[in-house]
Amino acid sequence: MKIVGLITEYNPFHNGHLYHIEEAKRVTGADTVVVVMSGDYVQRGTPAVMPKRLRTEMALKCGAGAVFELPVCYASGSAEFFAMGAVSLLDHLGAVDSICFGSESNDLEALQEIAGILLEEPDGYQELLKEALRSGQSYPSARQKALAGCTGNDALASLLDDPNNILGIEYLKALRKLNSSMVPYTILRQGAHYHDKTLSGQYSSASAIRSLLAYSSSSLRADRSGGTFEDMPFSSVLGELEEQVPACCLELLRDYHKVQYPVYQNDFSLILKYKLLNKQPEDLTRYMDVSEELANRICSQLNNFFNYKQFCDLLKTREITHSRVNRALLHIMLGIKEKDVQEYIENGRHFYARLLGFRKDRSKLLSLFSEQSSIPVLTRLSESSSISALGQQMLRNDILASNLYTSVVTDKFKTAFQNEYKQAVIKI
Repeated sequence: MKIVGLITEYNPFHNGHLYHIEEAKRVTGADTVVVVMSGDYVQRGTPAVMPKRLRTEMALKCGAGAVFELPVCYASGSAEFFAMGAVSLLDHLGAVDSICFGSESNDLEALQEIAGILLEEPDGYQELLKEALRSGQSYPSARQKALAGCTGNDALASLLDDPNNILGIEYLKALRKLNSSMVPYTILRQGAHYHDKTLSGQYSSASAIRSLLAYSSSSLRADRSGGTFEDMPFSSVLGELEEQVPACCLELLRDYHKVQYPVYQNDFSLILKYKLLNKQPEDLTRYMDVSEELANRICSQLNNFFNYKQFCDLLKTREITHSRVNRALLHIMLGIKEKDVQEYIENGRHFYARLLGFRKDRSKLLSLFSEQSSIPVLTRLSESSSISALGQQMLRNDILASNLYTSVVTDKFKTAFQNEYKQAVIKI
């Protein structure tokens, strides 16, 4: 069986993701698709708009053979951390032949060239990077300027303007670092720009769909004189989404609206405020992505905390990007510490592969992974006793993060809480 691996968030699942699944199978000749997906928190450092199991069900109904959860310390990391965590998990599974990612450039050769330079960091590149950083540029800007100077090719460096190109480059770097046998493929990202907040044709961005679900960005805005989005019928929202998401996903969106989603940063405001109240700067720097400068800024601005999102906006500076602030605060809230993650990395990065769901017509995948995976495949948490002590620690952190998310969901929508230990693998 030929298997292609996809690295995803599905926040939420839309037509572009369906295209990715189908096109990945076509260009690689794969028989089935295996997905590594962020759990309840995503790479931009925020909670996912809906729970991981709802997103898993969408993926399986749209053709994914199996979905594995990316541990939260990697799922909420920088592009480099996210990519290495996801690629290494696919590599550990042992039976994945290739990976396929979407990119704005669809130019694998150019992305490979950039990946090589960023990985090897030749002297000329390093000098230009240091010079740009000393001038006060943010790391992403400094890196792009150094790449342009090093290669003499502004067009090549401009590929770093686009988020999917950046992630693709990080996937390619990870494959090289791991000396993985998985073959990379890229396909052209369809439709709207990653950050586009308005619906556009058949392939709108996940950002636009999230905005619509929040009643904050919709063509209906122009049609509603006076009324608020809160009193807008949800059927109207679903009507706008008919061309944006597969029919099976639309059905799930209808069934679980205000039962399991939407979930946003501000739903976690009180939890974050509690976590910050008794912290000093030296306490905060223990957490992933929290620099001394950011720790001091958090403590000095704490009296101006009104809600989670507003506090992120307040902390952002020219040197500290909004995404960095998001990730830092999320890591503080979830207790993800630098030394713990470093220990995970030094010991192989992964200690288990947690299965979220699979298609019954692809159940042979489970036998295949059980035979070829270099780490245990967890289908239930009661099977975790064979995992090392360090792996148990990582798993406890993942469980805590999920239980926290579920607590927020159940409190917001007044539904019954179900502990992560009692959640079953989804079978379609």
